[in-house]
Amino acid sequence: MTAPAGHLPALAAAVLQPGFVGTTPPPWVCRWLGEGLGSVVLFARNVVDSTQVAALTATLRAERPDVIVAIDEEAGDVTRIESARGSSRPGNFALGAVDDPALTEAVAHDLGVELAAAGVTLDYAPDADVNSNPANPVIGVRSFGAEPALVARHTAAWIRGLQRGGVAACAKHFPGHGDTRVDSHHDLPLITADRARLDACELAPFRSAVAAGVQAVMTGHLLVPALDERLPATLSQRILGGLLRDEMGFSGVVVTDAVEMRAVADRYGFAGAAVRALAAGADAICVGGERADEGAARELRDAIVAAVIAGELPEERLAEAAKRVGQLAAWTVAARAGRSGAAPGPADVGLVAARRAVRVTTGPAAPRTLPLTRAAYVVEFEPPRNIAIGAETPWGLGEPLGELLPGTTTVRHGEPDVPADPGAGAGDRPLVLVVRDLHRHEWMRAAVRSALSARPDAVVVELGVPELVTGSVHLATHGATRASGQAAAEVLTGRAG
Repeated sequence: MTAPAGHLPALAAAVLQPGFVGTTPPPWVCRWLGEGLGSVVLFARNVVDSTQVAALTATLRAERPDVIVAIDEEAGDVTRIESARGSSRPGNFALGAVDDPALTEAVAHDLGVELAAAGVTLDYAPDADVNSNPANPVIGVRSFGAEPALVARHTAAWIRGLQRGGVAACAKHFPGHGDTRVDSHHDLPLITADRARLDACELAPFRSAVAAGVQAVMTGHLLVPALDERLPATLSQRILGGLLRDEMGFSGVVVTDAVEMRAVADRYGFAGAAVRALAAGADAICVGGERADEGAARELRDAIVAAVIAGELPEERLAEAAKRVGQLAAWTVAARAGRSGAAPGPADVGLVAARRAVRVTTGPAAPRTLPLTRAAYVVEFEPPRNIAIGAETPWGLGEPLGELLPGTTTVRHGEPDVPADPGAGAGDRPLVLVVRDLHRHEWMRAAVRSALSARPDAVVVELGVPELVTGSVHLATHGATRASGQAAAEVLTGRAG
């Protein structure tokens, strides 16, 4: 049975997941919740601390008790709930390096309990991409690793932990964003793998996610000719309906990646991409960080209604999408009720995991550099950040190392402001060179070569993907979170537990 035309605006609002600006809900969001809006999504701009987020979500639930409150919280380099300080937990790549699924589940459960206590009910995580291309500019340490079976088992463990903590998980970016050199925030990535490769690599973690009972899957704005030669995954019925629903058996909510991202918006328009996604089988439209006002939400809602009236979007498809969103909302209500004050795991589970992820590599003729026993000179090389990580989240080694070695000096350089000898200011102090994804940035490699030429005893600390190991003493944290920085500082000073 189709809904009367007067119900269309409410149905259209039900499938939107808009963001907003501010640490309290603006009036338009509260009004829309009373008019059918089913979900909202939080970003760093909405977060001061967990207490403030709990008050924010309580205000939303006063308008609609079953509202889905989503957040893009990966508990690694991509953090929103701890954006002011950096994550107290390591990210996926560090957990994959440890390769203890029980630990991964414990870290995700700890996060789930924290998010649930703050009133968050859907997390756009875990990242289930296989980072098989080291040159990937947007995934990297957000992935559990480059080996499909490893990524699959940790994806499942993360989902179990988060959902046991009371928050719905959302595996992303289907059908797999790992083998690309293009960031879909800026352009449309092309995945050239054939179907056999996709089955063996990219799709394996998503099958594992479905088997683990994941409540939601987020689409990637990716062109995958082996699956659909013409349309990106977000807009492809073959991929969302034929592959994800029919072949893989997923029955939960399909959420789009942010619909304003240029990979789809530049080609199909902001509203056009949303309508096409719904027609293809998506159930919820994420409106990410770049369009966060009532005008954007209204544009999408009105375009969806107009598409139904024009026959471009079957009303039954819109009603089905809204029903699935409602079913997810019911799951979150039951999960919240079932929590009944669920206790988190050990208070330091994040730091324990970060410590276990640290790896030290020394050359055969390595000088007796460690442990550092006096104030160091730390040079941090800062590459451009992608939009997913955000510019607001602090990172680095200087602060935690300075707490253990008072008097430590930290300088930071980004392209093109690197001096000819970045370590010249160290004098006779220990020199620590901090890099992120050294293998991806020639300017950074040149700077590190220059510094090591003058100071072969310098320690290189990699906070990204350790694809390139250099220096006589190399330390890899597999991520740039606050917990990872503290763990590295403890190892450098011989204070690791």
